[in-house]
Amino acid sequence: MAKRASATPTPLPTREQILAFIAESKDKVGKREIAQAFGLKGSDKIGLKRLLKEIEGEGQIGRSRGGLSKAGRLPPVVVADIRSRDRQGEFLASPAEWTGEGKAPTILLMPTRGGRKDKRPQPGIGDRVLVRVEPDGDSDTRYTGRIIKLIGKNRAEIIGVYRAGAQGGRIEPVEKRGASREILIPPGEEGEARDGDLVSVSLERETRFGLPKGRVRERLGSLGSEKAVSLIALHLHNIPHVFHENTLAEADAAKPATLRGREDWRDKPLLTIDPPDAKDHDDAVMAEADPDPDNPGGFVITVAIADVAAYVRPGSSLDREALERGNSVYFPDRVVPMLPERISNDLCSLREGEKRPAIAVRMIVSADGVKRRHSFHRVMMQSRAKLAYAQAQAAIDGQPDAVTAPLLDVALRPLWAAYEALKIARDRRGPLALDLPERKVLIGPDGKVDRVVVPQRLDAHRLIEEFMIQANVAAAETLEHARQPLIYRVHDEPALEKMRSLGEVLASVGIKLPKEGALRPALFNRILAMAAETEHGVFLNEVILRSQAQAVYAAENLGHFGLNLRRYAHFTSPIRRYADLVVHRALITACKLGKDGLAGDISVPELDRIGEQISAAERRAMAAERETIDRLIANHLADRVGATFEGQISGVTRSGLFIKLDETGADGFVPVSTIGADYYRHEEARHALVGERTGETYRLGDRVEVRLVEAAPVAGALRFELLSEGRARSGAKGPGAKKPAKAGGRPFKAAPPGRPAGLRTSANRHRGSRR
Repeated sequence: MAKRASATPTPLPTREQILAFIAESKDKVGKREIAQAFGLKGSDKIGLKRLLKEIEGEGQIGRSRGGLSKAGRLPPVVVADIRSRDRQGEFLASPAEWTGEGKAPTILLMPTRGGRKDKRPQPGIGDRVLVRVEPDGDSDTRYTGRIIKLIGKNRAEIIGVYRAGAQGGRIEPVEKRGASREILIPPGEEGEARDGDLVSVSLERETRFGLPKGRVRERLGSLGSEKAVSLIALHLHNIPHVFHENTLAEADAAKPATLRGREDWRDKPLLTIDPPDAKDHDDAVMAEADPDPDNPGGFVITVAIADVAAYVRPGSSLDREALERGNSVYFPDRVVPMLPERISNDLCSLREGEKRPAIAVRMIVSADGVKRRHSFHRVMMQSRAKLAYAQAQAAIDGQPDAVTAPLLDVALRPLWAAYEALKIARDRRGPLALDLPERKVLIGPDGKVDRVVVPQRLDAHRLIEEFMIQANVAAAETLEHARQPLIYRVHDEPALEKMRSLGEVLASVGIKLPKEGALRPALFNRILAMAAETEHGVFLNEVILRSQAQAVYAAENLGHFGLNLRRYAHFTSPIRRYADLVVHRALITACKLGKDGLAGDISVPELDRIGEQISAAERRAMAAERETIDRLIANHLADRVGATFEGQISGVTRSGLFIKLDETGADGFVPVSTIGADYYRHEEARHALVGERTGETYRLGDRVEVRLVEAAPVAGALRFELLSEGRARSGAKGPGAKKPAKAGGRPFKAAPPGRPAGLRTSANRHRGSRR
């Protein structure tokens, strides 16, 4: 049988043809696409494969999951990590893998085409996405792109501490997850990192055996600096902390506001009352008896707030960056401000003796604290004095100093008299009365924890808080009456599922939760009053706090459950909260106080989008603040391993117990495997671990004694050994005999059951800013 003649081979494309095809292609390019384009079949593809390897070896093309690309250029489809936003608020991303020379290109992500009705998960900073890209003009360093798919949170980048070694180095991850393992950095992959530096690491593909490998992408800073601990939180949570040049330039160019178009209030006895270490003062207060004979025993209360809107105009670089930050972030060792210091600590800070622009609300209240009417004014004021809480309180208590003595009759006593009236209305309203004083971490000159204190709760704190609440209510009422869109501070009532869980916890301590009737703060207050003098007092405050919904910002009014108010907006802290700045602009527009109010075309959906963005920024800030305190205290306790502490069980999971220490308020973990010889079963309804054989029980809220076994400062993790016995079967407390120590276990601290974002106790150092 005669042999078939072999087909004539198709000539291979030249190097120039292949490079041109890859550069001009709008879609993913691989060997198959090149073969189809040049009509290659069968054995011809073997030659093509060999040619592509040669071109790649010469460095003229690169290979990634997005396909082949010309050297120094991105392929048409690329996996990218969202890093930040640009001046217009659009996302900026960089390729997850970059083998080219120099810095990785920047990708400007264009808005998704789904519009506001798009129900797909929306991307955010830190997310990993699949993007179709094209060069921005002739540039090899800037691209525009559209997201094809949201892959998920960026897991390939790890933040950790670099530890140098003889054969490369290792990374100690800062994540708290117990599964976080060290990462091996091969020689030559450490970049500019030095021993002890905080770095970001690109994680390579993990193997089944041995440590995962990675390479240092960026040196973030030295952990030997005073502000190293908060540096971890800033990078871990992608919190912007360096102002853009344009923003700083705008702030530096700002000129002090003038009296033009303002009422002159410089002779009024307004004063500020703040923490002793406050640097920016955005609210001043005064009160006086109402001379109106129709309001006997009534008061005129004035709250003046820094006029940030006079300096931060919509669409400016200052405005865009303030929105991106959302709020100031407060760490024990530093403050990351929402606005540059030229604005926050200078032009807008209501400094003593200096004229400053403000937006003020005058509220007429009756002798029993009921607000009769109010009005908003744009003014020029001059603070009479800068007082600390304790200083003002001491003056009222009969111990005035040289500063407060002249202010007693003209300012301080009228303030306290007006507050007594407001207290009557507050008690009648019945807001949620949680009693959870917050601990304050004091930092020494060396940047380490000096001590942890619980600041005394004074009437001076309550006075300022109540004045601010009333001003916020007045702002919401004014804007609603004018039908002016605004951003509300809303706090929905607890979800049914959380109420069921709360009922189970209460039942475990002998308290019955009513199943019928309207859900009101008064219900929780009755429970708190019943438990106030019992061993469960602190524990039930924590449990009730956890049962609450998150307080958020929204353009739709849902009321404020915790404060028991029908309408509420944040107006009193525009220096440190973007929501307040929006409300100021809305008031300027609604009350015709100037031309620098809300942009005329802003819509309710746009305000809702802003509300979602700043609510997320607030949750981010709270998490960063909490984790920084955890790391500081873990470092503080690192040299006390082996010491014993008193505490309370603050969380119960199947894997173990969370313990909150009395001394510092620090949370640590007791692995269930270290508790005793019994097998402990997690009874979720009772929030308890129960021994199968002995019935020994450890329940949420129980007092315990623990020994510190291990402290991991970088992760903010503490591991304890439980020394106290649990409750016996009958429910009586055990004799408290010491349990035998157990060796083993690895440092681990999962996130303890936290407070709902956006709702804090009345002892909040931010004047109820997260209510």
